[in-house]
Amino acid sequence: MIPKIMHDPLFFDLFLQDMSISVTEMFRDPSVFDVIRKKIFTSLKTYSKVNIWHAGCSTGEEVYSMAIMLKEEGLLKRARIYATDFNNQSLAFAEKGIYAANKIKLYTKNYLAAGGKASFSDYYHARYESAIMDDSLRQHITFANHNLIKDQVFAEMHLIICRNVLIYFDQTLQNRVLKLFFDALIHRGFLVLGDKESIDFSAEKESFEVYTDKERIFRRKVHL
Repeated sequence: MIPKIMHDPLFFDLFLQDMSISVTEMFRDPSVFDVIRKKIFTSLKTYSKVNIWHAGCSTGEEVYSMAIMLKEEGLLKRARIYATDFNNQSLAFAEKGIYAANKIKLYTKNYLAAGGKASFSDYYHARYESAIMDDSLRQHITFANHNLIKDQVFAEMHLIICRNVLIYFDQTLQNRVLKLFFDALIHRGFLVLGDKESIDFSAEKESFEVYTDKERIFRRKVHL
């Protein structure tokens, strides 16, 4: 199998698809989004332009969740969301923004628990058995292939969300990715990890301070 992975691009893409773990939903872990809305956005509102990076965005549910919150808080027009993943099939799915209608009940529940200020139905169009996310959200999202293991920083970020990706990396790769995030973040920028992830044993531990422990939100320090 290894020679085929190395020399057959089509097989390599299929292998990546099989290896990708796409377990996500709109406003997953609502308390995390609630803290982002109520606390982090307060800081982001002081900037004339805001860059947000969803690293390992999978099929895009959390990306659209972020866009909805930005719109409700009056930040979307000055924001650019970069949604990246190494899996091109997941990216294509995310860019279409079409999700199964039978998931909308759960997404609506999460949206309300995350402090939603309107009706979740305002942000999608129902068609047949699908829900299509509104174009006003997609206009502020850039979808792109990016491999955290080998690619570099591509823009300066105010907020990075990378949830439940690092748990699949060994310590060396975790250190590499956290250094990448440090380099990408502005001074005092925010990093959101998954609920099972930590920087406690990372070589980059001193590069960040805990902002909220429960939600695994960290803030970039300044290296002296």
